[in-house]
Amino acid sequence: MDQHQDCLSRRQFVLGAGLTSGALLMGCGRLPWQAQPSAKIPRIGYLGLGSSSGPNPGVEAFRQGLRDLDYIEGQNIVVEYRLADGRAERLPGFAAELLQLPVDVLYTSSTPAALVAKDATASTPIVITALGDPVALGIVASLSRPGGNVTGVSNLAQQLSGKRLELLRDTLGGISRVAVLVNAAVADTAVELRETERAAQVLGIELQIVLVRGLEEFEGAFARMAEAGAEALSVLEDALLGTLATGATPIVTLAARHRLPAIYSLREMVDRGGLMAYGASFIDAHRRAAAYVDKLLKGAKPADLPVEQPMRFEFVVNMKTAQALGITFPNDILLQVTEVIQ
Repeated sequence: MDQHQDCLSRRQFVLGAGLTSGALLMGCGRLPWQAQPSAKIPRIGYLGLGSSSGPNPGVEAFRQGLRDLDYIEGQNIVVEYRLADGRAERLPGFAAELLQLPVDVLYTSSTPAALVAKDATASTPIVITALGDPVALGIVASLSRPGGNVTGVSNLAQQLSGKRLELLRDTLGGISRVAVLVNAAVADTAVELRETERAAQVLGIELQIVLVRGLEEFEGAFARMAEAGAEALSVLEDALLGTLATGATPIVTLAARHRLPAIYSLREMVDRGGLMAYGASFIDAHRRAAAYVDKLLKGAKPADLPVEQPMRFEFVVNMKTAQALGITFPNDILLQVTEVIQ
């Protein structure tokens, strides 16, 4: 009797005897009604400072990046979101929750989330985005060879801060005093601040450094700017992210109230009424970071994936805000603009 006939006979015996033991069918394959083993669905942990209830551009961009790679949440991938609503002190607990699930990849949005993730695990792969210099922060060994378990996308915030100051000067003419809003609770703003100070020396601009640690301090911060006679405002990267985290726009509102021209790093603030923004595309970075998740799920090692630098920069201006402030953009500034919001 050949193997096929033997298996058939054994199946008929099992059916006739009412037996269910899989041992009797060893080597004969599955019965027609027996389900195939389901493939393991990868689980991603999303750790960020952003809003857990309101609009969150970073989350939506990341989701779109996954969809572009044929991942459908709930079908062939699961994403566990832990969003801190601007409260960085919640991140360590959220990271621990995600790692206990466990997750196959930990995705971090913002510098505080990246630092927390780096401290929380040396084994789970981590994809970073929305932070400045991961080398200076000690998150990776180098951009080309990250080493360890971390890779992702950098936004080069530090290198662009001087350019923002230059754009303010060229737009507003003879300004001599600019306030700089700094989130004192975030590590890499110190690096960005040093770059801003170097640029100010070259441009002949006096800086007023204004430190904040939370949204509740913004009213007092703008009062200090007014008292010191600030003529414009530059918002460093993470001070801005703190406002986006809760879906609020206190900086834009307060800048308008004090008639203070301001430049930001993210174009989303210009959409909400800010004067202008220059920086790497926040949305593009989150969308591209999804490709890192895909590579890691397919077996790539974080240590072998170079950290990407920005591929797309945006210089966006809001004409309605400019008119309200009595500002006319010079032609050489308009030639550099990538998008005008009317």
